Amino acid sequence: MNSELPFVSVIIPCRNEEKYIGKCLESIISQDYPKDKMEVFVVNGASEDKTKEIVESFAERHSFIRLLENPRKFTPFGLNIGLKEARGEVIVRMDAHAGYQKDYISKCVKHLKESGADNVGGVMKTLPSRDTLESKAIAISLSHPFAAGGSHFRLGTKKPRWVDTVFGGCYKREIFEKIGNFNEQLIRCQDIDLNRRLISAGGRILLVPEIVSFYYPQPDLGKFLEHNFTDGVWTIYPLKFGIRIFSLRHIMPLMLVLALLGSVVFNGFLSLLIWLYVLASLYFSFQISRKEKDLGYLFFMPVVFACRHFGYGFGSLFGFIKILAKWKE
Repeated sequence: MNSELPFVSVIIPCRNEEKYIGKCLESIISQDYPKDKMEVFVVNGASEDKTKEIVESFAERHSFIRLLENPRKFTPFGLNIGLKEARGEVIVRMDAHAGYQKDYISKCVKHLKESGADNVGGVMKTLPSRDTLESKAIAISLSHPFAAGGSHFRLGTKKPRWVDTVFGGCYKREIFEKIGNFNEQLIRCQDIDLNRRLISAGGRILLVPEIVSFYYPQPDLGKFLEHNFTDGVWTIYPLKFGIRIFSLRHIMPLMLVLALLGSVVFNGFLSLLIWLYVLASLYFSFQISRKEKDLGYLFFMPVVFACRHFGYGFGSLFGFIKILAKWKE
């Protein structure tokens, strides 16, 4: 019965998302969760495109959708603005670059209540942003173990499992009262940091395969490389604030980059590591090409994998350099 369901606050920080925010909101409107039991805050980070106008048009037609302004632009400020306004017993953090199965919220709430978890999330199915080989290759890479590492929400799981982080997340409201809001020092990775603090405080995070979202990554190699570089920077740069958010899977690209740089100076073992990487990249690219029945992937996937690994790795190295050089953000 509706009276037994908790009130849910959905928070969507966004900036310059005119191409995706409409799809995102349509998928939220299609949710089977009762609309009188939810509110949706789209927190606009001073967008320079038509994002604000699109959200306003949705808000005019649907009273449970509200537009909030985030003059400081970046994600953690937007999330905390949403948290300040939220009335819900349950907080659902959503991404404007994604769409959600119609039972996404109801299943999040169900498993949050039944499992005893403090944060619940699902698997993220990565879809191409454009109907091009380039965009398809980028989407495939983010769901492949060679590029996604041990990220279970990207790779999928056959049964619910306890994890260290999830995409988005459905949180009990009291968690924020216990461990604090999103860290506004962290332009990226603030969700990983929050989940790290949650686990350190004795909380648990559950990944449930029947909870499904659809993510649309960067559509071309240039933007994909830039995104991975920035992610790499913010994997390491939080150390400046005394925060360690990375695990082994996050620093593997940095180790690859260091091996590459070492091979420029030394011969032998380090050079062998690079050749092993190249052979592994070609092997997985061949597998993907066979599966997709398109020879183009054999040539495209190695480039995409390199953008993922070396973009992230050089970004991590740059993060270290920023700390050592004491550069200001």
